[in-house]
Amino acid sequence: MKAHLMVFALSAILIVSIGMTPTFGQIQNSIVITTDKASYSEGEIILVTGEVQSLYGIPVSIIVKAPNGNLVAIAQIDVGADKKFSTEITAGGALMKVEGTYTITVQYGNVNRTAETSFEFGGVIEDQTMKETTGETIMEFESEITDTTVSVQGSVDLVGYEITGGKLLSIMTDVDAKSLIILIDATDDGSLTITIPRSVLDALLGDGSDDDFFVLVNDEEVDFDEIISSTDRILIIAFPAGTETIEIIGTFVIPEFGTIAAMILAVAIISIIAISAKSRLSIIPRY
Repeated sequence: MKAHLMVFALSAILIVSIGMTPTFGQIQNSIVITTDKASYSEGEIILVTGEVQSLYGIPVSIIVKAPNGNLVAIAQIDVGADKKFSTEITAGGALMKVEGTYTITVQYGNVNRTAETSFEFGGVIEDQTMKETTGETIMEFESEITDTTVSVQGSVDLVGYEITGGKLLSIMTDVDAKSLIILIDATDDGSLTITIPRSVLDALLGDGSDDDFFVLVNDEEVDFDEIISSTDRILIIAFPAGTETIEIIGTFVIPEFGTIAAMILAVAIISIIAISAKSRLSIIPRY
């Protein structure tokens, strides 16, 4: 009888041990992230790579923070079928100036699936205004902020705002996502009332009628109230304490039709006028 009990106990321990043994080749955490080097100088490429344990069909969110805790950049990167993701960031820029330790945090779906890494940066010599990331183009610059308005790169129209429970830090445009990324420091639960000129960001259907915006608070979709006029769209967005980013996604964002495109169009129009004038002259009968 004792022998049978001993065999049963050993079998149970063996089964539990096998169940606890990790499968070879799988990552032990739900998500991991790393950089290709420990330190960078201005202008160098920071290669960020990572891997997730399970696929959920959504992109990962990557947030870069300066040594003082201020947000430097945010991007969403697609996860490949091999459960891996990567992106490249150029060291330096308007929001990455200070020398010190920068932190990169990655989140996949919810706050329980996060990881972080860090790197050293030697500081900048000159400001840069654009950062390229794989699959993303995020326009960065130092927003000019007053108590009621904030400037957006590429537009002379100011964005109006009122905020409770926090402070608005800056606004960036994500050209690829056709969105505005609003960086805030939320010390308490609060709300942001933002007046967006249609020339800055809009959401339209194919027939030109208004479409709904898509709003994310810390990468989570939220409901919001809206007041629509012919020139502006006013959004009232509630957020909890600790919120860092609010993204408003539409169908158009500046500089979708940028300065270079405008110059090319102007040259084309002038050329057409010149050719047309020449053609009219050439068909005048000569006597």
